[in-house]
Amino acid sequence: MTDVRRVTERIDGCAVSVQRAGQGEPLLFLHGARGALHWLPFMDALTRRFEVIVPEHPGFGRSETPDWLDTVGDLAYFYLDFIAALGLEKVNLVGTSLGGWIAAELAVRDRSALRTLTLVAAAGIHVKGVPKGDLFLWSPEQTARNLFVDQRFAEAMLSRALPEEEQDLMMKNALMTAKLAWQPRLYNPHLAKWLHRIRTPTLILWGDGDRLIPPAYGSAFRDLIPGARLEILRECGHLPQLEKPEEFVAAVEGFIAEARS
Repeated sequence: MTDVRRVTERIDGCAVSVQRAGQGEPLLFLHGARGALHWLPFMDALTRRFEVIVPEHPGFGRSETPDWLDTVGDLAYFYLDFIAALGLEKVNLVGTSLGGWIAAELAVRDRSALRTLTLVAAAGIHVKGVPKGDLFLWSPEQTARNLFVDQRFAEAMLSRALPEEEQDLMMKNALMTAKLAWQPRLYNPHLAKWLHRIRTPTLILWGDGDRLIPPAYGSAFRDLIPGARLEILRECGHLPQLEKPEEFVAAVEGFIAEARS
């Protein structure tokens, strides 16, 4: 495994835990509601071509919870300051689920530091007549089973005994997710009307069996972002980076390479 550095960056008065590894163009990965407590195989695979930077959002995991954090829009502005503070340029921004929502809000506000944008099963918009799953009402077992098509992944998640510290951090993540996305559920009613401002090359990645945010949302993002490309991964749920890591990495790498040429 690549040598991973865990550092703490203080930005906007908030100490944020950041994992970094690899060399090359920066790839900034914004995690979903479950957080980014661990360095995962798909992250390691991406270090073959990129410097992979994985922060834990303010309010999540080992990062502090600042007084100013009220909305996903606050996190979008934070990550614009994060990119500037770290001196990052030509950033390949990848966000999954809640992180995809943050990434879209960021790109609407200021895309100048971005080379590419990849939204993976992103929250953030509402499609009339297409209900999402309710993350806040599902039991832990329902959540695990609804996140994956291949139930072997759900079984592994359910059978893993979490250390007490990790249980506490997961609860922190769940509470902050509720604060940010409880009402309205998992979307900003004003985001869709501004997605046309995103002119960055954009890839939309979705699993065809996503029970949390159905694939119709991928089509909606594609139609709202000029020139966006939609790729659907077969027999895959809400977490393509975990359930189909090789296909996920190939799609991201291929898209960025094409955008660069």
